[in-house]
Amino acid sequence: MKLKALLAAATAAAALSAGAAAAEQVKIGIAAEPYPPFASLDSSGNWVGWEVEVIGAVCGAAELDCVITPVAWDGIIPSLTGQQIDAIMASMSITEERMKTIDFSDPYYNTPAVIVADKSMDIAPTPESLAGKIVGIQASTIHQAYAQEYFKDAELKVYQTQDEANQDLFAGRIDATQADSIAMADFVGSDTGSCCEIKGAVADDPAILGRGVGAGVRKGDDALREALNKGIAAILADGTHEKITAKYFTTSIY
Repeated sequence: MKLKALLAAATAAAALSAGAAAAEQVKIGIAAEPYPPFASLDSSGNWVGWEVEVIGAVCGAAELDCVITPVAWDGIIPSLTGQQIDAIMASMSITEERMKTIDFSDPYYNTPAVIVADKSMDIAPTPESLAGKIVGIQASTIHQAYAQEYFKDAELKVYQTQDEANQDLFAGRIDATQADSIAMADFVGSDTGSCCEIKGAVADDPAILGRGVGAGVRKGDDALREALNKGIAAILADGTHEKITAKYFTTSIY
């Protein structure tokens, strides 16, 4: 009887331990810098936007207790590897370079990189057209890596946030900027961005621009990666992804 009691106690303890583990919060890192319409703070100080809603939907479908954790963009991967956060869902493209350091879930969106400039400027999204121009890019992004590789005859001006680059474009301090097409569509549709237009998508280079945007996790954290994959697949299958997208965009971004 004593042995049975010990076994029962051990089983109960194991169950409680598993329950506690399942209930642990998953810290989802997003960029602390605003990146509308994907993520930004509203007037009440709450994070809102397409990606914020997708995070909630993915975590709900995966039965994960997630908490959004803002981190400076240029330190977001070190925060993941240093265990300050558990995953990154901050419009981070899946690239070969990043996969040397972290693992990724399946993609949950994919949009082209574009060049934006003043409507009056005759600029095309090519190295030849941008030669001699001042091109603004956000630090530590695929756009910086791409511009450094392809726009070597342009003067590159690096910003900590895309908003800063957009402000300098509006002010005429730079000639063009490269960024995600959806984020820039939001900018050119605003009062500030009405000066400018999307000049077209840059030539694709999957090695630099990646293969879509996924959730970044620590190397070897297969359980969380698979849970996020489950959540992504679920919201794509049941139409939730499409419903959220329709609130922000006029076309699919998957």
